[in-house]
Amino acid sequence: MAISQVQNGVANGDAVAAAPAELDASKLTINLATQLKDVPPAAELKFGQVLTDHMMVAHYDPIHGWSAPEIKPYAPLSIDPASSCLQYATNVFEGMKAYLGPDGTPRLFRPDKNMQRMEMSAGRVALPPFDTNELLKLIKKLVMVEKRWIPTVKGHSLYIRPTIIGTRSSLGVAASDSATLYVIMCPTGPYFRSPRPVNLLAVQEHVRAWPGGTGGYKLALNYAPTFKPQQYAAKLGYDQCLWLLGDKITEAGAMNFFAVVRRDDGDLDVLTPPLDGTILPGITRDSTLALCAAHPSRTTLPGLDPSIRLHTSERELTVPQLAAWADEGRLLEVFSVGTAVVVVAVGRIGFDGKDITLPSYEGSLGPVGRGLYDRLTEIQEGRFEWDNWSVPCDS
Repeated sequence: MAISQVQNGVANGDAVAAAPAELDASKLTINLATQLKDVPPAAELKFGQVLTDHMMVAHYDPIHGWSAPEIKPYAPLSIDPASSCLQYATNVFEGMKAYLGPDGTPRLFRPDKNMQRMEMSAGRVALPPFDTNELLKLIKKLVMVEKRWIPTVKGHSLYIRPTIIGTRSSLGVAASDSATLYVIMCPTGPYFRSPRPVNLLAVQEHVRAWPGGTGGYKLALNYAPTFKPQQYAAKLGYDQCLWLLGDKITEAGAMNFFAVVRRDDGDLDVLTPPLDGTILPGITRDSTLALCAAHPSRTTLPGLDPSIRLHTSERELTVPQLAAWADEGRLLEVFSVGTAVVVVAVGRIGFDGKDITLPSYEGSLGPVGRGLYDRLTEIQEGRFEWDNWSVPCDS
């Protein structure tokens, strides 16, 4: 039997292939733009309309692995027409925000949660793996480069869109073994410019997500099928769709759904549908549940009576249930939460030709929704310390 000899990385005359390179933030190169854009006034900002001066890009191929990441001037990507992302929707993204703290340092809100979700979503569509700790370092660096774009007006922030797309250039139906990872950013104000509550049209005939599908992952392919029903809802005077699966409520637009119901003992139930695979595990959703559960034992939500206890529950909800609670006078608030909106009140829900009209409050949000919005934004902006949720970008 012949015995293999290994010398200087060679076995039996064949070179030993090196493992594909990992994503490595220490290899970052920075090429700054020579001409910078004007930053629009905060009052003129619309979500996603104006992008900042720079972007972060890294590429993966199955032989060499991840390239050295680069921060460079914002510019179009060069994509092969046969790329997997264009043909088979192998596209994953995240939504994050940066805020300026009281000391002027940019801060991120629970970014570890975004990185965990992005890793999970990329795995669902079999994209090449990447080190999310290294990606977070790159995001922090990009935020520091673009610090001048972070608005200082309350309710405004710098929206961050980390994205990974499959770039395998083949029409073969298979997982993409190549990818481009990039991060772009835009300054933004309130997602809904009007301070009024949003109105929802409950939709049954079009389904956003289904058991065993991809509704629990942040994939681009989940969004495009919602555009047509959304256009229909707008024609009827509604702002967003309330997505149903049979009778069950799942999401409100691209937001997580909450209802506040008065109990017989005077306390309040704060209810949201469970994470059954059809609902995106939102970071604001998780934060809402945690803050409500902490009231009043660990903290008191601003403006909320400390004698009232909030009982959180993840349980199935239906529109007929909401209607019954509204008729009984027990349905006190309905609101939706998400990175873009933080917390937004719901004014009415259209279902089966009728509207469920929710109680109205000064400033649109009810006591629970307002308390959550105020406390969440205090934490995000570094004005209230809570469980290390607000992370400085210089750390």
